[in-house]
Amino acid sequence: MKPKVTIQGVAGCYHDAAARAYFAPTEIDTVPCDTFQAMFETLDTDASLIGILAIENTIAGALLQNHELLRKSNLTIVGEHKMRISHVLAALPGQPIDSLTEVNSHPMALMQCEQYLRRHPNLRIVEKLDTAGSAKDIAMHDLRGHAAVCGELAAELYGLEILARGIETNKRNFTRFLILADPLMAPELKPKEEQLDKASIVFTLPHTHGALSKVLTIFSFYDMNLSKIQSMPIIGREWEYRFYIDLTFDSFVRYRQALDAVRPLLNDFRVLGEYKECKNEI
Repeated sequence: MKPKVTIQGVAGCYHDAAARAYFAPTEIDTVPCDTFQAMFETLDTDASLIGILAIENTIAGALLQNHELLRKSNLTIVGEHKMRISHVLAALPGQPIDSLTEVNSHPMALMQCEQYLRRHPNLRIVEKLDTAGSAKDIAMHDLRGHAAVCGELAAELYGLEILARGIETNKRNFTRFLILADPLMAPELKPKEEQLDKASIVFTLPHTHGALSKVLTIFSFYDMNLSKIQSMPIIGREWEYRFYIDLTFDSFVRYRQALDAVRPLLNDFRVLGEYKECKNEI
């Protein structure tokens, strides 16, 4: 059976493209969800489903809501995928750019293509909920005169003509996605122990002097590389923070020793997942 992967967005969205790239050459079936919250609720109903979740972007930064959704779930990270986000301008076939009057897309995508769109003042910018959804609406409702800023997969899926590629201003636009699974399914999906070289953990600290520096010193002693540290305020506990940390390492044994060493210093500690680092960002 094909793996079934939940995605946030409609078919052809960037989550869809990332999922297909991660599992290639294995074919997958996708389960579209309107929101990230709905995606987690869908995953809760069926342990056989796999999830793909955007967690950070090189331009927009960390998706803080998704950190919290992951922490509150029982899901575990089994992999990651980094994908360059490249936008295209697409419309119904047979329309030159100068004949178009409106461009539709998600506000973030429109902002990322601001310089290109400024060169086409004939295009009235209209914000929509989704990049791929904008392409789908144009195709479904035969919206001539409209263009979508979307991904190449969406344009092809909905039969639109690509008028321009790579229209984003910053070409170093990457999104990091996490692959999520029910703990019962995780052993089948994640690499063998000797291939693991990255982990994501979350914890809180006692409100004492030097608490974080002690933890970081121990990680340094065990040769753990902190590839990311994200702090978030704990609602209802003034000036206290929850820390999300990504660790990369060469030795799984040393990594486990590091966790054993810091565990007595931490509160609300949880390993969100142990997986293989994705290095395809170039």
